[in-house]
Order: sequence, then structure tokens, then C-alpha cells
Amino acid sequence: MENDAKFKSGIITLIGRPNVGKSTLMNQMIGQKIAITSAKPQTTRKKILTVYTDEDCQMVFQDTPGLHEAQNKLGEYMVKIAKSSLEDVDVVLMLVEIGSFIGKTEKSLIEQLRLLHKPVILVMNKMDEKEPAQIQAAKKLYEKEMSFSEIVAVSALKHQGIDVLMQGIKKYLPYGPALYEEDTLTDQLERDLVAEIIREKALRCLRDEVPHGIAVYTDSMKERMKKSGEILMDIAATLVCERDSHKGMIIGKGGSMLKKIGMEARKDMEKLLECQVNLKLFVKVRRDWRDNETQLRNFGYRS
Repeated sequence: MENDAKFKSGIITLIGRPNVGKSTLMNQMIGQKIAITSAKPQTTRKKILTVYTDEDCQMVFQDTPGLHEAQNKLGEYMVKIAKSSLEDVDVVLMLVEIGSFIGKTEKSLIEQLRLLHKPVILVMNKMDEKEPAQIQAAKKLYEKEMSFSEIVAVSALKHQGIDVLMQGIKKYLPYGPALYEEDTLTDQLERDLVAEIIREKALRCLRDEVPHGIAVYTDSMKERMKKSGEILMDIAATLVCERDSHKGMIIGKGGSMLKKIGMEARKDMEKLLECQVNLKLFVKVRRDWRDNETQLRNFGYRS
């Protein structure tokens, strides 16, 4: 495959403000859920790399944190990671929601992208919520701001326009060998994916004031054989929060919330690991960890 002179490969970064659908879109493009998603902004905290390979190309996607006004050191790290993702890439996907005006964040990003001199595809998400006339009006607004290589309307949630977008990306990839082995799907370790699954379920189950202050790390993953011959994975993980009151919310009355998070997480883990999972969750308080450099490094937030 890599020796084929017609083979294309390259790195594609997804960038935009929080909650615009970057992770959902990336999961759709590779055909598998890797990045966690939720309705809450700033769900993605790190750069996540995923790989899509077919017979004539390999697309290496970089999902990035949303661009926002940082309120703490974690926020500063996230914005830095997002902006640095524009370096050494072959194609940029700028994600926006279809609207009647262009926001401040989008205008600022466009100013940066004009200086890149690289193919930039504008991806207008959530087309399923808009009329064709609204989509055309939004397209004309953006065309006045910048000469995009392509403008594609999609619905990441409903898998609309994804094939058109993939063909558009392929046009701008350089010819060259695959960057990763054919069966590579992501650069994330299993223990990192497990921790992110738990954080996703916490984001979805908990009240708005708690989730942004949660970090999750995997303490241990041990495989053992059951008497039946089936594989069982014992996993222990810890949810870290910033307040004692938050710890109480995460645990819930009689442990009900922690049990709910664990049950939801275990379902996704068993799909990911393709075996039965025995999951134990713990909760610890680390006050103001989002503003603590040492704690941030311990949780893997390293620039």
C-alpha cells in the first residue's frame, strides 16, 4: 500500500470554539468512537490523534480543545494546545455552527488561518437544524472573510455530508507513504481511553458546576481468566475534584451517583476492550488542581 505512487497521507487538524462538534465529527470520520463527547463545553482537554486508512490514503486527525477565554492554568494549557496544532499540518478543518453572523472567536481564528498558507476547509456543522437558505447565507458570510479551499455543510451527529467532506480532505493531501501502520486507530493508551470514558459519563451525569473541576486517572488495569475461560479486566480508577462538596455530589446519596457513572462507563469499556470489565471507582479532593502546575502534569496535561 505505502509503495503505491498514488497513495496520499497527511495530518488534518480540527479547530474551533468549544462545543461546536469537533470530537463528534472526528469520531464519525474514522468510523469509531475514540474522543469523548458531551453537551458541555470544553469537554476535550488534550490533543487526540486518530487515524483513518483506506486503499489509497491515510488521514491522521488531530482533535483539539475548543478556543476560549482561559480562566485557569488548565484553560491556558488547552488554548495553547489548540493553537499549536496548526503547526506542521497538511489540512485544517475550521468548524463552525451555521448562524447569521460570525463570532469574535471565529474572526480571530480566521486572521490566524490567513497567515498559514495551507488548505483550510470550512466545515459548517449542524446542517440538520437549518434550512437550505440559512446554510447558503452563512456560506456567503464566510466567503467574504476568507478564501477557503472548500466549504462543506455537515451534521456530525446525524452523519450527513461526511463522505463529501472526506473526499474534499483527500484532494488536498500530499502524495506519500502512510505515517502509521494500517491497523493504527489512535495514539491514546488504553488506560487513557478508560479514564476519558469515565470523565465523559461524569460530564453527562453531574450538574454543571462540577464537571469542569473533575480529572480522572486509571490506577490499575489487570487482566485475569475466569473459570469459564473468559477474560475479565479488573480496572480501578480515581475521580479527582476540587471541593469536598463536589465529592459528595459525585458519590451521591448512598453512593448512587458514583454507581451510575460506573455502570455507564463499564458498558463503553466492555465495547472498547472486548471483554467483561470489573470497575472500581474512587473519589479524591485536590483543591484547585486546575491552577496547580504539578497537579496538571500529574494528570498528563503537559505542553
